[in-house]
Amino acid sequence: MRRKPRIPPAPLPQRDGVDPARVRLPHDGAWPTVRDHLVERLAAGPGVVDAMLREGRFVGADGVPLTAQAPYAPGAYVWFHRDVPPEVTVPFPLEVVHRDEHIVVVDKPHFLATMPRGSHVAQTALARLRAELGIPALGAAHRLDRLTAGLLLFTVRPEERGAYQGLFRDRRIHKEYEAVAAYDPAVPLPRTVRSHLVKERGIIAAYEVEGAEPNSESRVELVEHRAGLGRYRLTPHTGRTHQLRVHMNALGLPILGDPVYPVVTGPVPPDDFRRPLQLLARVLEFTDPVTGTAHRFVSGRTLGAWADHAAWAAR
Repeated sequence: MRRKPRIPPAPLPQRDGVDPARVRLPHDGAWPTVRDHLVERLAAGPGVVDAMLREGRFVGADGVPLTAQAPYAPGAYVWFHRDVPPEVTVPFPLEVVHRDEHIVVVDKPHFLATMPRGSHVAQTALARLRAELGIPALGAAHRLDRLTAGLLLFTVRPEERGAYQGLFRDRRIHKEYEAVAAYDPAVPLPRTVRSHLVKERGIIAAYEVEGAEPNSESRVELVEHRAGLGRYRLTPHTGRTHQLRVHMNALGLPILGDPVYPVVTGPVPPDDFRRPLQLLARVLEFTDPVTGTAHRFVSGRTLGAWADHAAWAAR
């Protein structure tokens, strides 16, 4: 079996908690220079790569800036920092629930992405925590949707990250969510919802495939109801993208504030923090795979539509 090549450490430091981008030059390339490959691969626009080369922003594994004449070297690595456009600050704090030498557990607010991706880079839980806590090696063991609030588990040591990620992969962690949606006495609860979910890259909404083998499972329970609203406990047994949102919508109980289910609404301005999705990752419970400690963490957040629906709806 061919061993996966070892990736050398990044020669550039993080910037605002964000790692430098890494490019590996293909073995089967026929480009005369590194510059020629980067122009084709990055598709950054006329003159962008040349300007970055002149500024010394592309470096090799030794940290030395590459020139426009640097010969192409199959299998070599190139690092650089991407230009990040200004981001709207998410004006809500990340609450640290637990911190030790192995893990950090935080209570994430709505509207903050877990990790850098797309247009959300510096304004992400990972980047902000690295900067705020001074832990450059901090990594996410799992993720929450940007619109979902609640508990997130991060790892302090890169060599231990796989052990904590395995808790989620192998379903050795207990997760409970809380949601607010309409109350319908005609919907029998509690019940377990199973379906085959598909989430295609580039398509906002996931969808269910009728008749296909289920690949997702959620337990839905009604905790209490009043004035036409219900507060629900959701226990996912799998971790598909948008799973709880799709399953609640399939029951005819779409979660309040959802801009995708049942209908994809128009784009929301990045500084519009009104009426957040009423979904909260309330509980994380697991046995620590490194220390053997039994952990149970509970979010201290409340869902606005349940606490004061009139104020939430009037925003």
